[in-house]
Amino acid sequence: MVASGSSRPGTDGVSPRPDTGLSGVSFLTVAEVAALMRVSKMTVYRLVHSGELAAVRVGRSFRVPERAVHDYLRDAFTDTA
Repeated sequence: MVASGSSRPGTDGVSPRPDTGLSGVSFLTVAEVAALMRVSKMTVYRLVHSGELAAVRVGRSFRVPERAVHDYLRDAFTDTA
C-alpha cells in the first residue's frame, strides 16, 4: 500500500536505497581464484584470512571480487620488479 496515493518510488517520504554499485561486480569462488592464480585453494584461503585478498563471506564460503584478484596480482608483480 502506498501512502499519499503516489505510485512513484521514493515519494513516500522514505528516500530510495542508494546505488551500491555492485551491478558490475563479478565474484569468484575460492576454487576459481586458485585456478586463475595457479595456486592451491589453501593459498587463497591464507590470503583471504590474512587480509591480503579482499573477500566476502557468503554462508560458510567466501566470494572474491574479480577486481581484487587482478589488483592483488598487479601489486604483487610490481612489488617484486
